[in-house]
Amino acid sequence: MEIKDFLVVPDCSVLEAMRQINRNAKGIVYVCEEERLIGTVTDGDIRRYILKNGELKDPVIKAANRGTRTLSEKEKSRAGEAMKRYKISSIPILDKDRRIKEICFEEERVCQKKEALDVPVAIMAGGKGTRLYPYTQILPKPLIPIGDKTITEHIIERFMEYGCSRFDMIVNYKKNFIKSYFLDNDNPIDINFIEETEFLGTGGGLKLLEGRYPSTFFMSNCDILIEEDYGEILRFHREQKNVITMVCALKQIEIPYGTVEVTDEGKALRLREKPQISFITNTGLYVLEPEFLDEIPGQTFIHITDVIQNCIDKGKNVGVYPIPEEHWLDMGQVDELKRMQKALEKRL
Repeated sequence: MEIKDFLVVPDCSVLEAMRQINRNAKGIVYVCEEERLIGTVTDGDIRRYILKNGELKDPVIKAANRGTRTLSEKEKSRAGEAMKRYKISSIPILDKDRRIKEICFEEERVCQKKEALDVPVAIMAGGKGTRLYPYTQILPKPLIPIGDKTITEHIIERFMEYGCSRFDMIVNYKKNFIKSYFLDNDNPIDINFIEETEFLGTGGGLKLLEGRYPSTFFMSNCDILIEEDYGEILRFHREQKNVITMVCALKQIEIPYGTVEVTDEGKALRLREKPQISFITNTGLYVLEPEFLDEIPGQTFIHITDVIQNCIDKGKNVGVYPIPEEHWLDMGQVDELKRMQKALEKRL
């Protein structure tokens, strides 16, 4: 990659900086004004900025860290030592005018093994998947193939990369199909099945896990894939002492029409051509504490979002871990299913 792939200007939006970080895959961009370095922005800086109610359309300089560690061209040989000392994964080499001439990366971190979390994972797989008709009239949603594996196998494999080996799957619709597939002798994944006797929703179904987990656990819907550092998500959850943390995607949508703002008297106030709106949306991946299950009524149909709102109303710690939109794949609808298939094909 070239140096320009790591540079943004101060008035670049937070959203565009986030996309640049996603493109360069190094977790950082450098903010430069007239080619001179004035700060850095990491994916963590953006996450913290958003959590402080910063806007995606804001200039990225608002989220920047101006205390950037740098080296002169004469000091380049000390790059490895400096990165180790300051616990950073990259350091820019500047000329006398503070222009970036080179960026040194601690490449061995790329090959570093993922952290072993050893945290249980609950997968919600009991719904009918009506948004995926006619596919789910034949196959239950957890067994929909994405490439040469089912969506559920993709989900489980991502957790297994982080040392998670205990999986509980809540099943209902076409449950015998699901159980037969995973209990096949050729399938190495060890899963415990918890059966719903009636449809209870993502909240009511979760109640069936009460008493199974002594501490923190993950919960995932069976139609999503999240490309993020699960260790960082877990660490954030524990540091914030949350009862539940929602992994949420930062989305931006362009309205395909010109919009008109109107006064109370019916006069045109402002016209905007194809405006863009930004928002944070729930992906369906959570980190929970066992006490969250105490907030769910027994044998009652209830969505997990309603339980979360009850926790918020009671003043309990409910966290949000924001991720780029590109790191969330959702196959909840037919169009999204096709997008997920294409995205995974590119990564193989």
